Amino acid sequence: MSEFLESVSEAGAGPRDRVVLPPVEQMGREVWSLAWPVILSFALDSILSLAAMLMVGRLGAEAVGAVGLATQILGAMRAGIGAVGTGTVALVARYIGANDRDSAEEVLKQSVIWGVIVGTLVAIPVIVFAHPLISLFRVKGPTAEMGARYLQVVMLSEPFAGIFFMCASALRGAGDMRTPLWIGGIMDLLAIFLNYALIFGKFGFPALGVDGSALATLAVLSLGGLAFFWVLSFDGMVLNYRWERMRPDWGLGSRILRVGNPAAIEQLVIQFGFIAYVAFVASYGAKVVAAYFIGVRILALSFLPGFGFSAAAATMVGQGLGAGDKEFSRRAGWLSMRMAIVMMTALGWVFIIFARQIAGLFIDDPAVIVNAIQFMRALGVAQPLMAIDWTTTGALRGAGDSRFPLWGSMAGFYGLRLFLTIVITYHHWPVAWVFWSLVPDFMVRSSLKSWRFRTGKWMTIKV
Repeated sequence: MSEFLESVSEAGAGPRDRVVLPPVEQMGREVWSLAWPVILSFALDSILSLAAMLMVGRLGAEAVGAVGLATQILGAMRAGIGAVGTGTVALVARYIGANDRDSAEEVLKQSVIWGVIVGTLVAIPVIVFAHPLISLFRVKGPTAEMGARYLQVVMLSEPFAGIFFMCASALRGAGDMRTPLWIGGIMDLLAIFLNYALIFGKFGFPALGVDGSALATLAVLSLGGLAFFWVLSFDGMVLNYRWERMRPDWGLGSRILRVGNPAAIEQLVIQFGFIAYVAFVASYGAKVVAAYFIGVRILALSFLPGFGFSAAAATMVGQGLGAGDKEFSRRAGWLSMRMAIVMMTALGWVFIIFARQIAGLFIDDPAVIVNAIQFMRALGVAQPLMAIDWTTTGALRGAGDSRFPLWGSMAGFYGLRLFLTIVITYHHWPVAWVFWSLVPDFMVRSSLKSWRFRTGKWMTIKV
């Protein structure tokens, strides 16, 4: 937990004086103290994804495509859980900034309840309609069959994923970035072990291939949700989950969802846009699809500073507003963005320079490697723009201004990337041009969102 949050009142206390925010000269250190556990947490997640992709990659391009397509749909279907998580961060940060721990803990409890409800409601239709959903990508045969089975198995974990993500969101809103780190780290190590054992049939387990990877994901998300629930029942945590009165509060639940809904709509709309985008990519063949998803997993490593500084910006902006210090929130947002740009640009160059060597670690198919290199280089060039996009999005959402990022993302993705992709594939131009369409997409997103943050209108948002 960051130093300036140690003044938060003990459990059972109501709102008192607002917390003491760090002085300007310590703001950089505070941003980093909030960002690095998130960066490391997502780094471990990325290592897990890379390890799983390396293992699945040994099963061939069709297996890689199947897991990648199912994961794309899974991302779209988690928009509802994302709504609860975004609202949770904003409300918890405001209450912690105002030194009202009781209200922050009530938000935690309700977010867990609603995360389970939303996760369950989303999982049922996806499990039933998994095959038609995979067919949206215009793939057939083993890729479609393996992808549908993977999706059905992983979706069984959604109620537990609701617990996992809501507890992590609440703690991050409160400034406790380290508890999600160590719980997530343990789960990631377990996931790597289970993927290896179940994919290849090691340690007495059967060799299940892609199905084994799905079962490993199901087991880890379920155990992770239960672990969070158990840990937060102990006194001494920055937030506690109280077991009594486990009933939905429709009033507080609607507030959480109202703040988070625009973010959920953004994720849902963008993810379905990605389904269309990947469908166009898939028209170039299974090897291009495999290259796309290998590139996404590899470049996820360069996204890590964006995740970390976005979370730091959301927490500090929300707590600054809760404490009544708008200038603190403004400075925290801009500083987070600058730090993210430096780190993401550096990592982007590493991946651009060593694209061929890195792609070769995942698969030995020359055609897949060539296309993966093209995609990795496009993403590498876009890193500074992504840094601006993600940190300003985090800052705006931390303030409760989650509607504008929706419009900014839609303008970039649909107005440029998807439009350009349609034109490129219609004329049968090289698939590399499809990959490079993401650069103008993020130019629009970063410009619009940084302009919005500069106007200061987010300072007047009520949550």
